[in-house]
Amino acid sequence: MTLVGPENPEQARLLRLLRDDGPRSRVELADALGLARARFAAEVERLTAQGLVEVAGPAASRGGRRSSLLRIAGQVRFGAVAVGTGRLDVALTDGELTVLSRLSEPLDVRVGPEAVVGRIVELLGKLRAEAGLSRLTGVGVALPAPVAVREGSPVSPPALPGWHHFPVRDAIAAELGCPVQVDNDANVMALGELHAGTGRAFDDFLYLKLGSAIGCGLVLGGSLYRGATSGAGDIGHLRLTDDGPLCVCGNNGCLEAYCGDAAVVREALAAVQAGRSAELGARLAEAGTLTMADVAQAATGGDATAQELVRDGARRLGQVLVGLVSFTNPSIVIIGGALAQPGHILLAEIRSVVYRRSLPLATGNLPVVLSELGPRAGVAGAAVLASDLAFGEAS
Repeated sequence: MTLVGPENPEQARLLRLLRDDGPRSRVELADALGLARARFAAEVERLTAQGLVEVAGPAASRGGRRSSLLRIAGQVRFGAVAVGTGRLDVALTDGELTVLSRLSEPLDVRVGPEAVVGRIVELLGKLRAEAGLSRLTGVGVALPAPVAVREGSPVSPPALPGWHHFPVRDAIAAELGCPVQVDNDANVMALGELHAGTGRAFDDFLYLKLGSAIGCGLVLGGSLYRGATSGAGDIGHLRLTDDGPLCVCGNNGCLEAYCGDAAVVREALAAVQAGRSAELGARLAEAGTLTMADVAQAATGGDATAQELVRDGARRLGQVLVGLVSFTNPSIVIIGGALAQPGHILLAEIRSVVYRRSLPLATGNLPVVLSELGPRAGVAGAAVLASDLAFGEAS
């Protein structure tokens, strides 16, 4: 049976209600949509014929004739892909975005977009075959790069050399024969938080994504805000100083050049060479290199130099957040990503800067918290991205 998708806004709203809240009775759904019973029945019949909705059994009795429960059809399956600079995560979810199966493996994005897209298609094909599916309902892809969402391709991505304007969306769609949506990872993680994380309780929040690349997902009025050309939230290349370290984008003094994984590791290596950290020195001697995970573990283990590196990065992040908080006035700031590992140190410093330098009206009741989803935010948000497209809400 071919899955067509919703034909009108009412059908799209119905599918999103079932996605977000699970099975609900016909009576509850008709009331929530504000539709007359006859109109509601006709919309459900069309969605059922398309293979998008099915009956899940009888609803609890409310007196009189018992209503039936409706749910997203069992054949609806989404592919969720999170591409990192060092790792690839691929998952299969049901229509309510529960992860059914998942594959994860190391990834070097420098092998180029053709090889990475080929591997994405292989892994999704494997998950699809194991589930006995002929096709997927849709696929969402998160990239660590600025993305022109309408075109489905990265634009001048510093972290993805050779990917500029590569048609990621169209290449995957052609291989899998289903709709595909691509966005940058900070936006996708914000969607994950909005659907299944701390952000679910808020209509306005900032999701600060830390790691090799730094970005910010903005949820305003209950919806992801991308801006006119999908460039909103690209804070990693905001210039903090004119004479700072060289950034991968070619400019000096960017936030990412101070606070990204590579920048923190660079400062950690300098500290070892200066004899300032026996702990980091021992890790370097054992492995031959240092990673962000090494710095985070040393910081949480009490190493004073590693803690100071984290505090330095957190202070600069806090300086940027002061402007973002004053401008957008969010209900909460959620922080996720690699640098979020030494959480108590990071949060204490960021909160200190934000609360001290922002106006009381913006921060009087503003929580700054770590993501509860952690690394799962990427896959969770990619599933939301796919379902928004399939259910008629993609931009």
